[in-house]
Amino acid sequence: MAVALPAAPAVPSRERRLPALPQSRSTVINWIGFSLVIVVTLVCVAVPVLAPHDPLTPAAMPLQPPGTDGFLLGTDSIGRDILSRVLYGARSSWFAALAVVAIGVAIGGLVGLIAGTAGGWVDTVLMRITDAFLSIPAPVLAIAVVAALGPGFLHTLFAVSIVWWPFYARLVRGEVARLAARPHVEAAKLAGVSPLRLAGRHLLPGAVPNTLVAASLDIGTLILTLAALSFLGLGQAAPAAELGADAARNLSYFLQQWWIPVMPGLGVLVLALTANIAGDCLRNLMKTS
Repeated sequence: MAVALPAAPAVPSRERRLPALPQSRSTVINWIGFSLVIVVTLVCVAVPVLAPHDPLTPAAMPLQPPGTDGFLLGTDSIGRDILSRVLYGARSSWFAALAVVAIGVAIGGLVGLIAGTAGGWVDTVLMRITDAFLSIPAPVLAIAVVAALGPGFLHTLFAVSIVWWPFYARLVRGEVARLAARPHVEAAKLAGVSPLRLAGRHLLPGAVPNTLVAASLDIGTLILTLAALSFLGLGQAAPAAELGADAARNLSYFLQQWWIPVMPGLGVLVLALTANIAGDCLRNLMKTS
């Protein structure tokens, strides 16, 4: 007669025995990446302290190569410190991008929230207006607005803000329409909750995460857009320190004194790359939370 042997204790699988280190490590990396936004913002705030020289005043002989006489990035065609100009230009571009994102989220979020909550003809009218803005290429419309108003920092911000809010209006409206079909929202409607309370209490909080992720990912694109406008001469007037304008004004020195146009371009690259990394990390954090 066969004797049944006691079953051996189940050995946990490799996946069960491994600690949750990869996930925790990924979370830490995402937080570090997202904190880049805070670090860059603090650096931009401290630019007047960090910049070694006045960005508008010649500080040495012109056309000094990087590393000469303590000028880390060299000097430009009239002897101004390129490092100081890059820092001030990065500060201008960074805060301009943050300002445009904030304005776009505020205007577009309000339009999308009203359209998604009200529905009916209100939704139709607001979305058709939004579609009208979206039908025109954003860079073309921004260039047209700046050309009509004239070059200038505030005019550039106004022009880019005009073309940026429709994206957030579409996003928030879609999120609100999706949330409106949820049971708890239907229950709130049946309970007689006012539209204002329904929008602020039940719909808007659900649309915030995806809107924040989209806004963080847009910062890098905005930095490139603002740099392109200044490169075309639609930004601040000379001698203001602006990354795109500095690269454009000094293109003639590229073959011999390459650092003069290249360093502002590298500043744009660093800002845009930092913003994109931080946006990706924030998106990953939202998915895991």
